[in-house]
Amino acid sequence: MSAVTFAVRAMPAALTFDPQLGFTLVYGSPQARFSTLQAGKACVNLTLALNFTPTWRGRTMCRVDHVEPLYHTAVAHGLTPSALQHGAWGERYFHLTEPDGHERSFAQLLPSTATPVAVLSVKEKNNDL
Repeated sequence: MSAVTFAVRAMPAALTFDPQLGFTLVYGSPQARFSTLQAGKACVNLTLALNFTPTWRGRTMCRVDHVEPLYHTAVAHGLTPSALQHGAWGERYFHLTEPDGHERSFAQLLPSTATPVAVLSVKEKNNDL
């Protein structure tokens, strides 16, 4: 996947979140109904939906090369990410909820430390949900 689109209630407020995480506005503006931000090959599209009501529908994950500096950048900008975590499946990650309620996860793939049994255990646990 190379892009995701999020509904937002106010474009000016929404456009302040992603730049704090290294995304650059490449299309649109605070007055636009649709805007695109980009970091590397990943794009985040924002579409104005004035009647949008935030509900949790899942989480979007962005793979990054180095998760700890991004985590510290988020904290330095006053954002409140979850604690950095190690997943048994071989990622170091954190979650962050943006102003319109969309949950984002930023994860770094670690050297092959996850055993096949640990990965299978996590998959089985997720299938039980």
